[in-house]
Amino acid sequence: MTEPAIRLIQTDDLRPDEVASLRALFDAAWSNKDGAFSEDDWTSASGGTHVVASIDDRVVSHASVVDRVLESGDLALRTGYVEAVATWPEHQGAGHATRVMRAVGELLDSYELGALDTGIPAFYERLGWERWRGPTSVRTERGVIRTPEEDGLVMVLRTPATPDRLDLEAEISCDWRPGDAW
Repeated sequence: MTEPAIRLIQTDDLRPDEVASLRALFDAAWSNKDGAFSEDDWTSASGGTHVVASIDDRVVSHASVVDRVLESGDLALRTGYVEAVATWPEHQGAGHATRVMRAVGELLDSYELGALDTGIPAFYERLGWERWRGPTSVRTERGVIRTPEEDGLVMVLRTPATPDRLDLEAEISCDWRPGDAW
């Protein structure tokens, strides 16, 4: 098996052909799921660092890390939020996403917390991620609104800067954004 090359690319540094390649990957990865990869999803995945695994200059796997602030109790945590984790269907099961997520983990060491929302927690748990067990909410102009549909789907990765008093049973909230809040 060919080992993929891992590159870190800022959104602003992506060439148009790289954006097109990533969008094709996302469309393929989400083609059999409820709701395709939307413009809001792309916006959520943009503005940070893209971790891209390539073989022979073809993207095979991707994740991005964007800056967010998650709040829990009296903690406002500078969070590296992971978006758009995807692997081409024909390359799934070869360890490419694991390599990408290990590189993501290294990036997250510069944050107080890593976080993501997923329907496949077992993949992330084996990489040290933990399920957030408390209730989830979103901060809006109208106040904090519960997001019970996200309870149990949010996962966090502790970093060297994570406060010891972080309580995974407490409520956690994210900032509002178009599309999926989490």
